[in-house]
Amino acid sequence: MTMDGKWGDLPVRILSAIIMLSVGMFAILMGGVIFHVLAACLCGGMIWELTRIIAPEKRSLATPLGFLAGVALFSIAFIPPFFFLPVLIAPAIVGATGIKKDRLIFAAYGSGLMLASFGLIALREFRGTDWVLWLVFVVVATDIAGYFAGRLLGGPKFWPSVSPKKTWSGTSAGWIAAAIVGFIFAGPPLAIVSIVMSFASQLGDIAESAIKRRGGVKDSSNLIPGHGGLLDRFDGLTAAALVVLLVSSFIGLPQLPG
Repeated sequence: MTMDGKWGDLPVRILSAIIMLSVGMFAILMGGVIFHVLAACLCGGMIWELTRIIAPEKRSLATPLGFLAGVALFSIAFIPPFFFLPVLIAPAIVGATGIKKDRLIFAAYGSGLMLASFGLIALREFRGTDWVLWLVFVVVATDIAGYFAGRLLGGPKFWPSVSPKKTWSGTSAGWIAAAIVGFIFAGPPLAIVSIVMSFASQLGDIAESAIKRRGGVKDSSNLIPGHGGLLDRFDGLTAAALVVLLVSSFIGLPQLPG
């Protein structure tokens, strides 16, 4: 097997991943405004990509909607909690009214992106660095294990009509890797939660793949060499963050040691 085969994109993927992890780790460790700004920029970029995928005939809306999403998320730090939800879903609603088709998809997925991005900020601000690192490592481990297991082992496809490249071997390897991450952080209770978050991240990847297939595009954009766009890279993290937000709000999360 040569680097021009299954692994042809590996070097550029690794380099891009190192840069993204470096920037992300710096923002996570610093927290506060720095993390808030990064989350707002990523969220705005994902809304920009979503608009271009769902409504290519309305590309002029993409940049204003992305900017609106970023500003809305950043403004959360300065407004009363009562206004959080309407402000967060506003960009998705505004965008849905400005496109001709798949309005419900845009509104639902766009709202999910906004709430998930808020969930990441809330996780960092109220639960601390360790929780964000746990979630990031779970998603990264899921992605890496799935990438290598899927290419080395192959086998039956997980959901071929939606995500042709995802295999059962890669999916299962992602669960195992996530469980190991959770066990390292806080033992068996968090290992179980980590599997759930791994599955959520995989469903996020599948949902984004379905939207791309419906829009007839391969990648959400070409912003990240070797990875495609922001949605391609952060679809799993946003889905997992959304589930964490819901679980922590209604059920609660296990305690991390120390």
